Amino acid sequence: MQKEIFMNRELSWLKFNERVLEEAENIKVPLCERLSFAAIYQSNLDEFFMVRVGSLIDQELLGKGERENKTQMTAQEQIRAILPRVQELNARKDIVYTQIMHSLEKQGVRLVDFHKITQQESTRLRAYFQAEIEPLLSPSMIGKRQTFPFLRNRELYAVAALENKSGKKRLGIIPCVNTGSGKIFPRLINVKGSDMYMLSEDLILHYMPRIFKGYQVKEKAIIRITRNADIDADALYDEDLDYRDFMEKLIKKRKKLAPLRLEIEGDLSGETVKTLCGHLDLNSCYVYYAKSPLDLSFAYEIQDLLRKNTQLFFEKRVPQKSPMFSQGQPILDQIRKEDKLLSYPYESIKPFLQMLHEAANDPDVISIKMTLYRMARQSKVVEYLIEAAENGKEVFVLVELKARFDEENNIEWSRLLEDAGCRVIYGLDGYKVHSKLCLITKRSEDRIEYYTQVGTGNYNEKTSRLYTDLSFMTSNVQIGMEAARIFQALAMGQTPDELKHLLAAPNCLQNRVIEMIDGQIELAKSGQPSYIGLKMNSLTDKKIMDKLVEASQAGVKIDMVIRGICCLIPGVKGYTENISVRSIVGRFLEHSRIYIFGVKENARVYIASADFMTRNTLRRVEVAAPIENEKLKKLLLDMFDVMLRDNQKARVELPDTTYAMASALELQNDPPINAQEYFYEKAYEAAEKNNIRV
Repeated sequence: MQKEIFMNRELSWLKFNERVLEEAENIKVPLCERLSFAAIYQSNLDEFFMVRVGSLIDQELLGKGERENKTQMTAQEQIRAILPRVQELNARKDIVYTQIMHSLEKQGVRLVDFHKITQQESTRLRAYFQAEIEPLLSPSMIGKRQTFPFLRNRELYAVAALENKSGKKRLGIIPCVNTGSGKIFPRLINVKGSDMYMLSEDLILHYMPRIFKGYQVKEKAIIRITRNADIDADALYDEDLDYRDFMEKLIKKRKKLAPLRLEIEGDLSGETVKTLCGHLDLNSCYVYYAKSPLDLSFAYEIQDLLRKNTQLFFEKRVPQKSPMFSQGQPILDQIRKEDKLLSYPYESIKPFLQMLHEAANDPDVISIKMTLYRMARQSKVVEYLIEAAENGKEVFVLVELKARFDEENNIEWSRLLEDAGCRVIYGLDGYKVHSKLCLITKRSEDRIEYYTQVGTGNYNEKTSRLYTDLSFMTSNVQIGMEAARIFQALAMGQTPDELKHLLAAPNCLQNRVIEMIDGQIELAKSGQPSYIGLKMNSLTDKKIMDKLVEASQAGVKIDMVIRGICCLIPGVKGYTENISVRSIVGRFLEHSRIYIFGVKENARVYIASADFMTRNTLRRVEVAAPIENEKLKKLLLDMFDVMLRDNQKARVELPDTTYAMASALELQNDPPINAQEYFYEKAYEAAEKNNIRV
């Protein structure tokens, strides 16, 4: 039964990244945006190897033969399934990259090599190389006196198989220090006076014979390694250490973890590749050959060159002012009168920021408490928290230092917050704090007022323009008091206990969700209307999935909009035939989480920070808030309905685990709906109607 209705998590993720790649392949997508999707596909895959494949390799090395709980695959079986699938997808990426770059030539940007330029242009590039790049290079020649150098994670290196006149063979390596933190010269080099550009690593590769004088360059290529980034901070932490100092050391350690993938662009013999693998202690099955650049981040530089060609990009969209808020009136007063809901990126984050700013300067505000997971590089949120502390407010902030790949940014912000007088803690033992929770406490004449914000996404001004998220704000006293209990528990290093209104992982989210699914099962069995609607990033929690199967078998209709991983296969007769799964991959990253249990006016609706993944439901602190205001509830139900009707960017999962474009499966006379564009149009119309257009 299990293999019929469940899919392996890692293979499901690869299907998600395939959907990203399909956007690069989609000729209906503007050309520069297609290039972005190719770059996103590549960066997604990098993180997948660093985290997920790294974790599987660690499990394999432990040799316990443990099986994952959905398809019963061992770590070794999963790796064996992943590697060839990645080869297939990468081959498609190489093809579409070539097609895109060929099309861009007609738009005024040509990426060339030395086979496509004139002698005069070659002379200019040689002069540029000698003056601007060669003096900055640090080549290595591997031999008895010079050991194999440390290769940094995801950095580019030019390598060459060398041979001198006496037949002595050596290996030459040159760091192409123009990516990541080591950028010291441009990656995209203009062939002066033309629309032609060359990548700096190609220039370095071409002039390797000049650098390794006295040797003949027999083979050469660009390589890049990916290192394991899967470190369990809690397993390594010593309570006698300062946690922030410990995390800084851990970040440095992660940068030096074992290589787990070698990518090669160019021609290297099997012998040379074997030598590289020997130095890297890497099995040859983790070697990938590419026909496109190993780092596509220069795509964004190309976009900047073509920005004036508007037809190459999505139509410009700007987050609009929300009509829920009256201009020129205090935000807290407006929230006290009625619950509010913001929908990013269609509506601006500014009302939330204004709320923080007002609270920081309101003499009646006693405290501001927040959980921070990922913040912008230039964060207004942090600025206003510091302002509040300087104005004498109690500011309590939990900064999650284990927010993967954002640790350094969070460490820096935590220091600034502490220096300003905020009370800062750094998460809990054994649990990440992933909730998006803010509580403002204010003393009025006769009572204490609570203003609570619960979000689906980070307090990050940049991503609020790129990710679809929801931000709920209420003055409901009961919710405020429960939020206060959550912060009290966190302050004592504990997880929140059972709550009545909010759902809070790890103690009272999964069980409450299962109770609500049970409620729909009972309705279906008694012949009453029943329904479950779920919008999230990923679904992997086996206990919840088992309950959803039970609900489907009982006749409950279940619609799920899941962007990424979905381990439950829909439409399997006798098991999941009442379940539908859609994935929307468009210009904005779908990130909001909505839970719906019940039909129409009887529906219980929540927004949440948690996906239904075991790591979220049982190993993180997460918060879901009930939406009881009828106007806001209807708004969310309508939004969910629009996503179900998306037939432009939605893909439908079939019982054979493939995904098909909704437009290819549904009635041709259905009006075309792109949910993201639809929501932006509605935001523009509402702003226009209320004369608040940005």
